[in-house]
Amino acid sequence: MTSTLPLSATAPAAAPPAAPPVGRVRTAAAWTAVAATVPYLTLKLLWLTGHPVGAGDADAMDDLWLLNLLTFGMDAVAVALALAFVRPWGRRAPAGLLAFPMWVATGLLGTILVALPLFLLSALVLGPEAAKAGADDGPSGWVFTLVYGGFAVQGVALIAGFLLYARERWAGLLRRDRIGDLPHSPTLTTQRAFACVAALLAAGVAAARLYWAFGGSAGLPVVWQEQRGRSVAIMDAVTAVMAVAAVAALLVLVFRRRPEWRLRGPLAVVWTAAGSVFAWGAWQLVALGTSVTASADPREAVPGLLPLVESVQVVTGLLVLAVGAVALVERAAAGAVPDTAWSAATVSRTARADVESAK
Repeated sequence: MTSTLPLSATAPAAAPPAAPPVGRVRTAAAWTAVAATVPYLTLKLLWLTGHPVGAGDADAMDDLWLLNLLTFGMDAVAVALALAFVRPWGRRAPAGLLAFPMWVATGLLGTILVALPLFLLSALVLGPEAAKAGADDGPSGWVFTLVYGGFAVQGVALIAGFLLYARERWAGLLRRDRIGDLPHSPTLTTQRAFACVAALLAAGVAAARLYWAFGGSAGLPVVWQEQRGRSVAIMDAVTAVMAVAAVAALLVLVFRRRPEWRLRGPLAVVWTAAGSVFAWGAWQLVALGTSVTASADPREAVPGLLPLVESVQVVTGLLVLAVGAVALVERAAAGAVPDTAWSAATVSRTARADVESAK
C-alpha cells in the first residue's frame, strides 16, 4: 500500500547548499596582502621590543612606542580583513564590521598608491632630494623602500580581494545601474544638504593643503618648515585632490548629474577619496597627539591651523560616509542589494519547498 504521507514528511530535510568556492584570484590576492604585511609587522615588532633596526635615532623609538603599537595594530587589522575575504567566517561577518575598516584601509593605502608613483617620478625628473637639516635622525633609506613597497603591494592585493568579495556578497551594489536609475528617496534632501556642507569643508581642506604643497609655512611648526621635503608636499597635493574628488563625485550622485553615467565610477571615487580624506586626517591627528610632547622649544610648538585642517578632514569624510550609508541602507531595505552569502541558500531552500509542494 502506497504511503499517503507527503514527501516533505518522509524525506529528510535537505542540507542548505554549500557556499560557493572562493576563486583562485581572490585567494591569491588575500594571501599576497597577508604576505605584504610581514616585513612591516616584523619591523614594528623589533622596534617595540627594543631593537631599533634601521632607526636613525635609537633613543627616539622609546618616545614613539605608542605610535609603533598603533601602526602594528593597523596592519594586523589588514591581515584580518584579507583573511575575511577567503575564510568561511568572513561570509558571516556583519557588513559594517568589514566595510568600515576596509573603507579606512582603502583610503590609507589608496593614497599611497597614488602618491608613491608621483614621488618616484619627481625623483626621476628632478633628481634625488637633498637631505634637510636635522633629517639625518630619520630611518634608513632601506626602511622607506621596505615599508612603502610593502604598502603598495598590500594596497593592490587588499583592494582587489575586497572587490571580488563584494562582487559575491553584494552583487546588487555592483550591478550596471546608471546614475539616472537611482531612486528619489525620502532622505534625498538630507543627503544633498550633507553633501553641500561636505563640499564647503573639502574646499577649505584643499586650499590649505595646496598652500602647504606649494611651500606655504603658516600653521606649521618651525621644525616642520625646516625639514619638509618633496614627499610631504606631494602628500599634501594628493590630499587636496582627494578632497575635491570625493565631494565632486558625491554631488554628481546626490544631484543625479550625468544620469547616463554608470554608477560604479563615481561610487568608486567617493569610496576611495572620502576614505583618504578621513583616514589620513584621523591618522595625522592621532600621530600628532602621540608623538608631539610638550617642549620648551618654541620651534616645536604646533599652531592651531594644522590640527584644525586635520579635524575638518575627519568631519568631511564622516559626512560623506553618512550620505553613503543612508543611501545604501535604503537600497538594501528595498531589496536592491541582497546579501548573497546567505540569500542564495534561502532562495534554494524555498525553491525545493515549492517543488515538493507541487508533488
